[in-house]
Amino acid sequence: MVLCHSITRMASSPDEPSVLADDLIDDFLASRGHDVPAAWGRSYNKKQCPECGGLHDLGASSCTVCGWLPAD
Repeated sequence: MVLCHSITRMASSPDEPSVLADDLIDDFLASRGHDVPAAWGRSYNKKQCPECGGLHDLGASSCTVCGWLPAD
């Protein structure tokens, strides 16, 4: 008996592959003991704070929920 599974994906924005690649690289480095600076995440068309998960407009420069600032 052969079982086939299909995985459906939602349509993604053109920027999403680079964001996913950055996340994979950061995870890889962090799992091997390297310090990886925290950065904004993305959730649809919003920035997501890595500390508290708060969502902000793309123009945000700090988190208005917890006060997190990205290291520049």
